Amino acid sequence: MHSCFLVLDCGATNVRAIALNRQGEIIARAGVTNASEPAAEDASWHQWSVEAILQRFARCCREVYGQLDGYTIAGLTVTTFGVDGALVDDGGNLLYPVISWKCPRTLSVMASLAQRVDPALLQQITGVGHFSFNTLYKLLWLREHHPRLLENAHAWLFISSLINQRLTGQLTTDITMAGTSQLYSLQEGRFSLQILGEIGVRETLFPPTVNPGERVGELLPQAAALLGLPAGLPVISAGHDTQFALFGAGAEIGQPVLSSGTWEILMVRSSQVDTGRLARVAGSTCELDSQPGIVNPGMQYLASGVLEWVRGLFWTPQTPWQAIIDEARQIAPGADGVRMNCQLLASPQAGWQGVTLNTSRGHFYRAALEGLTAQLQENLARLEAATGIETRELLLVGGGSRNALWNQMKADALRVPVKVLEDAETTVLGAACYGWAGVGAYPDAESARAAVNYRYRYFYPQEG
Repeated sequence: MHSCFLVLDCGATNVRAIALNRQGEIIARAGVTNASEPAAEDASWHQWSVEAILQRFARCCREVYGQLDGYTIAGLTVTTFGVDGALVDDGGNLLYPVISWKCPRTLSVMASLAQRVDPALLQQITGVGHFSFNTLYKLLWLREHHPRLLENAHAWLFISSLINQRLTGQLTTDITMAGTSQLYSLQEGRFSLQILGEIGVRETLFPPTVNPGERVGELLPQAAALLGLPAGLPVISAGHDTQFALFGAGAEIGQPVLSSGTWEILMVRSSQVDTGRLARVAGSTCELDSQPGIVNPGMQYLASGVLEWVRGLFWTPQTPWQAIIDEARQIAPGADGVRMNCQLLASPQAGWQGVTLNTSRGHFYRAALEGLTAQLQENLARLEAATGIETRELLLVGGGSRNALWNQMKADALRVPVKVLEDAETTVLGAACYGWAGVGAYPDAESARAAVNYRYRYFYPQEG
């Protein structure tokens, strides 16, 4: 009988259950669509239903369990998006729904707090960038609109811990989720008393933290019945999906990783960061790594979303991406003088320059690729300055990594090799590595990762 590890992955668009063997190979998977719900108070607000997410997990787990002939489950873990959570009583029951990171209700709260507290100071303390969906603003919104609930609450649970509580009955705080909240002090290694005092929240609201790979508890009979799994399975802590994607991609300390999709997230696993310098860069952030003592400073900006917009302007939705890329490949580097400022969400100067009557749609797409590549180059330089790292190669994951022309542009602009990971399931792989370590199959997550057969494709800088 072989053993496998089960990862429950709650994303914003999909909920999945994926079983992996000890070599990190997927042996069974199932997924269903996930979605937030409109709030009762205002239909334009977004919230998550924990019960609906659990029902989706149940559907996925039952499907996966039926595929596991010849395998036993060694344990399971939960990974999710960051920042979201809810107030609960001492039994883990929600006192108010989970406010989604997509909800606009915290925009005014963020603007109001900025009048009292310098946003740069908040980032210097926590590393986390100035985003309205941060946990900080959710708690401040609750303080302003439901103060009695906040005062009477037993705990705040991040969404991964909410799910873990339903599975095990234990109240915990995933440390990687705390690192997304804009409440956790990187220097002090605890929730910042200065920030908590500013918003009127007590430190005891947060249950004891657990590190990735630590045992949260065991799967309760009631939860096991819901998921269709054996009771008593070890539940191992994971947390924020970004950190496990970095680890699961094979990133070493000091190696920048670019997750390229609608948004590009450029991050590095680093032992140090100058959060004061980082705070001066728009779109920057810094979160806690899956490994204690390591942080993940980075930048995020609109990337493939720009390319999707260009595609909609000049091509039909049915046009294959490769056909568009091939058109751009016929255009010489420099796009015959056509340039694009790709900051469509942030700059009034966004758009093209140098357009003539001879400009084709291939020029527009090529200029977008080159503009995004220049943006990557600038952000990597800022990241190097804030961390002291020297980039020797860039590890590339995500949907954007399938664009070979763009990959080569990145290698040429950065003058370092671009290493593209062929396997896409980096988040679940990273979580599984910590899970295997948590059940004692490996001495640590690094040893579990060393057993994985990674496949990379390289793009080297070309002369000229």
